[in-house]
Amino acid sequence: MPTLTRGRYAARLAESDEDVRAAQRLRYSAFRAGTGAAERDDGRDEDPFDALCDHILVEDEATGELVCCFRLLPLKGGFEIKRSYSAQWYELSALEAYEGPMVEMGRFCIRPGLKDPDILRVAWAAMAQYVDDRGVEMLFGCSSFHGTDAEAYADAFAILRDRHLAPKRWLPKVKAPNVFRFAQRLRLKPDAKRGMLSMPPLLRSYLVMGGWVSDHAVVDPDMNTLHVFTGLEISAIPPGRARLLRGVAEQGAA
Repeated sequence: MPTLTRGRYAARLAESDEDVRAAQRLRYSAFRAGTGAAERDDGRDEDPFDALCDHILVEDEATGELVCCFRLLPLKGGFEIKRSYSAQWYELSALEAYEGPMVEMGRFCIRPGLKDPDILRVAWAAMAQYVDDRGVEMLFGCSSFHGTDAEAYADAFAILRDRHLAPKRWLPKVKAPNVFRFAQRLRLKPDAKRGMLSMPPLLRSYLVMGGWVSDHAVVDPDMNTLHVFTGLEISAIPPGRARLLRGVAEQGAA
């Protein structure tokens, strides 16, 4: 994947162990440091999946600072989905029948305190290029809410229940020991504005492109999060949005 640039930001694939360690340090600052998640002495968020994945880095070209990162695990089809990080938490046997190439996106984060929308645009353009280069047909992962208080996100979960549940043929089943079955338990009519504002930006991005979620959220005390399985069939992305993503990728390719 060639380097992509937009404004002051550039996205590229990690090329070395030090690149990966830099991503792990950024992930630590975003996901663990002072968040209520389990902290570690080495200041890095790492796990065995890092060695299996491609890592995308978004850097500030003016300063060299790493401002965003995420990792990608390519799979030849649903028959490999048990290799994924998500399969630790969700029973994904329904997706084993998916025939096309898939990619799991994980550990997506932006450096705390940065709000420049160009960072997200560059990240998604890099993702679009990666998907196109490999003929990927489905993108999936876990989308996380901060904290483990499900009631704090009742409006968001009610919106997911009403508008964005996975098709029955792909619906993940419960596997984790502690889950919030929002599709079954919630009865409230959501406040749409409050619900959308409380959703993680990454999840909102999935949803506007036609993504869908599991009918339950997993409670993850190690990361101090609630997360939902999230899937996006590339063919479901609205044509206008797909052209925009590819346009950014084409304009920014070095």
